[in-house]
Amino acid sequence: MFYKFYPKERQESAYQIDYAALAAKGYRGILFDIDNTLVPHGAPATPEAAVLFEKLRGLGFRTCLISNNHEPRVKPFAEAVKSEFLCDAHKPSVRGYEAAMTRIGTSRNNTLFVGDQLFTDIYGANRTGLYTILVHPIHPKEEIQIVMKRKLERIVLHFYQRQEKNS
Repeated sequence: MFYKFYPKERQESAYQIDYAALAAKGYRGILFDIDNTLVPHGAPATPEAAVLFEKLRGLGFRTCLISNNHEPRVKPFAEAVKSEFLCDAHKPSVRGYEAAMTRIGTSRNNTLFVGDQLFTDIYGANRTGLYTILVHPIHPKEEIQIVMKRKLERIVLHFYQRQEKNS
């Protein structure tokens, strides 16, 4: 019932994912959400984020930040981590994910997505046919509409965890 919202994998943080193992499996592109995935909502790029993106380039990954935010938020972050970006992506629309893959020259078969929200990030990436990784939100303080979505996410994650135990 909720399977369209289920990530392929869950990790504590985008900074704890085994990217070398994913590269060994043939992945070459990574699409990232920004807010609460890489940094707290609205925060600038951190040295930790810049180091992560340098490491990813060293592993042969092409990256693209995909955000529903506007250019004044996304572009400076992308410049700081030296990544391609797509703002006003209209997640969960498939078009934004496809445009991001076009921008970095990857396909559904070799691209993965990392984000913190089920109903925009993971749902849209799943609809696009990407390998999806859900990370825990970095900071609990969020806008009211996201707080409401988080309550619904808990229901979906309950069923996801039950399915994981039965697999």
